[in-house]
Amino acid sequence: MFDQKSISTAVGILKQRFGERVSTSESVRQHHSHTTTQIGSQWPDAVVFAEDKTDVAEVVAICAEHHCPIVPFGVGSSLEGHVNAAHGGVSIDMNAMNKVLAVHEEDLDAVVQPGVTREGLNEHLRDKGLFFPIDPGANASLGGMAATRASGTNAVRYGTMKDNILALEAVMADGSIIRTGGRAKKSSAGYDLTRLMIGSEGTLGIITELTVKLQGIPESIGGGICSFPSVEAACKAVIATIQYGIPVARIELLDPLQVRACNQYSNLSLPEDPLLLLEFHGTENGVKEQSTLFGEIAAEFTPHQFQWTTNPEERTKLWKARHDAFWACLGLMPGAEGISTDVCVPISRLAECVEETRRDIEETGLVAPIIGHVGDGNFHVLPLAMPGDDATYKAIAEFASRLSERAIAMGGTCTGEHGIGQGKIKYLKQELGGAVDVMQAIKTTLDPRNIMNPGKLFRDQ
Repeated sequence: MFDQKSISTAVGILKQRFGERVSTSESVRQHHSHTTTQIGSQWPDAVVFAEDKTDVAEVVAICAEHHCPIVPFGVGSSLEGHVNAAHGGVSIDMNAMNKVLAVHEEDLDAVVQPGVTREGLNEHLRDKGLFFPIDPGANASLGGMAATRASGTNAVRYGTMKDNILALEAVMADGSIIRTGGRAKKSSAGYDLTRLMIGSEGTLGIITELTVKLQGIPESIGGGICSFPSVEAACKAVIATIQYGIPVARIELLDPLQVRACNQYSNLSLPEDPLLLLEFHGTENGVKEQSTLFGEIAAEFTPHQFQWTTNPEERTKLWKARHDAFWACLGLMPGAEGISTDVCVPISRLAECVEETRRDIEETGLVAPIIGHVGDGNFHVLPLAMPGDDATYKAIAEFASRLSERAIAMGGTCTGEHGIGQGKIKYLKQELGGAVDVMQAIKTTLDPRNIMNPGKLFRDQ
């Protein structure tokens, strides 16, 4: 599909144009291909460190002329092999494009470059009483979060990236630069190209600027925890909370194995039962009302008391199990690697899906804690395996396949927030059917030479 001689020619031209900002060293190339999936790393032939949108446009134009693959790179925190260079080519590192270009406080929006991280933006906004609400866990770049349609723990109240981006600027496959919208809160002007680019995983264009929505920092934040006798009971409490219209900001579920891991790692003494952790945002009286209402709901499904507080230090202690969850998981099998996967189902099927998944884990003999953003039906599983244990890695791959198919069969999706990348290509057609053909037609039209992050979302044609 791609000719190595043409790729080498493109790399040579880029070296002449950008000098030391082009690297072909093994360590740099390897870093720009690392992946947290079972898929092995696939290195680019070179890495270009872009400083502005004209750099990106020029790199793309040169690569387009010489039929050279392009892979955009943020901080490399994606989970399905998105930054792997499946066919070699050029990785464009966007980290130097990390400026907050404008903050419009009265309009509650900001214009940023794609290398700005969510923590960096919130640090910039702190003295303005504003914050950006999407929190995928990792300190990801906003460009990468847009490209993978990220979400996270706050999605139940604030939505996902697709709900929090007003407009984008992007470099297309021919090197041209387009803008998909303005700062108005709504528009009926033409196709919604902003939403088309969000979640396209770098296969249509490279995002070089984002206009994002902001929120006011809440007057009060309340946090609490409550154990339940079963996953079903916990999920029923979640469903009732959503149906009552309580504007909960976060609802996290930890299964008993995850709770045990947190007890061991964080020196806690929580009951090793399914655990819900909640957070409420609003006025002092509003947070108190919301917390009290949830406590009344929880009492219908569990004998355990709902503990909550608005004191920041005490809230942090209550949420310690969630904050340390990843490292606690690794502590279950010291030296092991974790292979994270996720699905999302309608919340009415969540308990059924989680319980079937737990039985699957037990029957397969895996060590795999479960943690979920259950307010929107999304949960993650982290199977563990020692390096070189091929049998366990094979069992994990087969388990992950059953999990994806289980979620799709329940009216859900094979990926709630990790994206398709390379790891879940085979489930996209199963989930969306003929819509995938339409996606591929769009890809072919906008990127006829298939140079934009090839090998992602779709099987190579």
